[in-house]
Amino acid sequence: MKRIVITGVGCISALGNKTSEFTDKLFNGVSGIAAVERVKVFKARTKIAAEVKNFDAAEHFTATQISQMDRHSLFAIMATREAVADAGIEFSPSLAERTAISYGTGIGGQNTQDEGYYRLYAEDAKRLHPYPVPKLMPSAAASHISMAFGITGPSLTTTTACASSAHSMGVAMMMLRSGMVDVAITGGAEAPITASSFLAWEGLRVLSKDGCSPFSAKRGGLVLGEGAGTLILETLEHAQQRGAKIYAELAGFGMCSDAHNLVQPLEDGMARAMKLALKDANLAPTDIAYINAHGTGTPQNDPVETAAIRAVFEDHADNLLVSSSKSMHGHILGASSAVEAIATIAAITQQCAPPTMGFIETDPACDLDYVFGQSRPQKIEAALSNSFAFGGLNAVLAFKRFG
Repeated sequence: MKRIVITGVGCISALGNKTSEFTDKLFNGVSGIAAVERVKVFKARTKIAAEVKNFDAAEHFTATQISQMDRHSLFAIMATREAVADAGIEFSPSLAERTAISYGTGIGGQNTQDEGYYRLYAEDAKRLHPYPVPKLMPSAAASHISMAFGITGPSLTTTTACASSAHSMGVAMMMLRSGMVDVAITGGAEAPITASSFLAWEGLRVLSKDGCSPFSAKRGGLVLGEGAGTLILETLEHAQQRGAKIYAELAGFGMCSDAHNLVQPLEDGMARAMKLALKDANLAPTDIAYINAHGTGTPQNDPVETAAIRAVFEDHADNLLVSSSKSMHGHILGASSAVEAIATIAAITQQCAPPTMGFIETDPACDLDYVFGQSRPQKIEAALSNSFAFGGLNAVLAFKRFG
């Protein structure tokens, strides 16, 4: 079976507008969660989010491009530009045909939708911008990536709530393994920080009003984030032929569904996805040193994920380092998995587990080592990145140190 490696990464989030800024703040425990600045959320009780800061689209895109792209597509292009440059790859016509785009988003163009509704119902507008449909459709980001880089191979979008970009990376890996393509541009983008999004998530009673504290007692819930993460995947053969640098190996992928409940997590489903990823990667539970947890900070998710990890790893669970980077970059919904995959790869390359911030007090139901407060050096040969979405959609990625 073909081995799949990561040769380029790009990231824009509340922790910075490029990957180096993201990883620096990640390992130093700097939170990107703050009072909302860009949108008015006066009707919502929640006033905090993990917004992308210091981003002026006009510095990176033409006026025409801006008029035709929702904020989530702008983020997707920014992250992909960085990843392509980082990989040092040029798409000749022949390589463009052998390159896939597999990109994820949970909800697509929310800013476009909010703006349209405001014009219709608040301003009583008689017509809308001519591009709302292509701007808000979930597949827009993948199409813009295709056009920006001339990619003529397969292009698709996965929309599986908070596991969207994990599924996109798994699908990309499968296309590469099958021999369908040699390169894949994969990841996800999301821009859900809008007035209506706040009210919708408040309706579920899962938003925190004072920060994100995964795996802590008295945690208040999740914090919405925004941004994008893009990874360049290649078959090992293709990467070596062109002399590419290699960050890590994407060794396995596991996915399953709960068939249980739209919003309540299920231990069995989480555990099965982790076991499937380990099996696909030909890894034993004892091979794993670090897990980037789904770790939303909600009362429901954290103890169930903890129990699932214990069910899979048994006695070895006490040796694992587990952290939630959502405590710093927020929950980026369909793009979370991509950003967290980059965090997991960074943990492997730097041989250090990033921290979980926001600790309040110990929760007896969350009894693993969550690296609270400060990153920790650790030998990491293999790691998992967990994504468990509404609808019982579970996806887990297994990464290995390359060598």
